[in-house]
Amino acid sequence: MRQLAFENLHTGEQLVAPYLTRGRLDPEGLSQLDYILRDWRTEEVIRIDRRLYVLLDDLRRRLGSDAPYQIISGYRSPKTNAMLRASTSGVAKRSYHTRGMAIDIVVPNRTTAEVRDAALSLRRGGVGYYPESGFVHVDVGPVRRW
Repeated sequence: MRQLAFENLHTGEQLVAPYLTRGRLDPEGLSQLDYILRDWRTEEVIRIDRRLYVLLDDLRRRLGSDAPYQIISGYRSPKTNAMLRASTSGVAKRSYHTRGMAIDIVVPNRTTAEVRDAALSLRRGGVGYYPESGFVHVDVGPVRRW
């Protein structure tokens, strides 16, 4: 069984759920994972790209950490993304967050530099490093960094 642990910093929710059981996608676990990564501002839930869960599991293993991922931002509805773009710098107009392909995370027992370096070593998508804000962005889009 492959599972992920999350803590949503905005809602206080915590979850440990499988995404893969006996080599098959776990529909119930995936539903729970999709829910915790919802747009908490609008309560909109979408199907998160399954590659993101595999990436996060591999990243956790690379880091050697069992700590839950702390969620800064998972899925963002287009409405939420537009609001954030208007009030915050660095929010992409066509963000992978709006497609369920990205997450901004904190790993409590690892530095942001350690998380960035581990994510970059996987070479599976975008990695954004935000040391001043204390989080790392990972996505399953093209390999790139900022």
